[in-house]
Amino acid sequence: MLQIKNLHAGVDNEEILKGINLEINAGEIHAIMGPNGSGKSTLASVIAGKEEFEVTQGSISFEHEDIASLAPEERAHKGIFLSFQYPIEIPGVSVTNFIKTAINEGRKAKGLDDMPAGEMLKMIREKAELLEMDRKFLSRSLNEGFSGGEKKRNEIFQLAMLEPKLAILDETDSGLDIDALRIVANGVNKIRNEKNAILVITHYQRLLDYIVPDFVHVLLDGKIVKSGTKELAYELEEKGYDWIKEEVKTV
Repeated sequence: MLQIKNLHAGVDNEEILKGINLEINAGEIHAIMGPNGSGKSTLASVIAGKEEFEVTQGSISFEHEDIASLAPEERAHKGIFLSFQYPIEIPGVSVTNFIKTAINEGRKAKGLDDMPAGEMLKMIREKAELLEMDRKFLSRSLNEGFSGGEKKRNEIFQLAMLEPKLAILDETDSGLDIDALRIVANGVNKIRNEKNAILVITHYQRLLDYIVPDFVHVLLDGKIVKSGTKELAYELEEKGYDWIKEEVKTV
């Protein structure tokens, strides 16, 4: 589904990613872990097409198509979803109206008519129930006055409604208490299927107790220096990142 080869990228002439190689297939959950400043969020932003980042070398292919020249909205229409570390507030635009617009813009890009109102309402109710969301929440202005947990749950609701092929969760666990973490992770697990893939970016192993990855990759100084199974996350929790830094030095 996603193939990244020798990816170099940065911002303002500063190289942040220094040769990333990564392949994600449908049905898989991958986790990227690493300390602050290692390039985790930059990788998420580059995959999603954020324009402030410049790719200087390498390639990004999604479903066998080179997407390096595509704008963020074009990548979104092809099925790439990025959850933000700090979701923005949009006063005056309800959660429901925002998601209706997003879905219909995606349909328009594919040459389809707007989703019929009845079908849209049924889908909204089903996904809200799936994620155990109070329907009153859906009439509130997008993220305005939301707690950290509510913002993250709203993003998982958007994920459920848009049904992307690749979901990138950039530090979704940031600022969440244990109850909010469980709710968000439960929503992700309910959405997972054999046709989509999930890339989880996190500092901590605790999220991976709830969203169990097939593969864990360690990112240090802009490079993936070690990959393994979920056991690698437990090892990182126990030992920290210094032991991997030492291991890299000896290679």
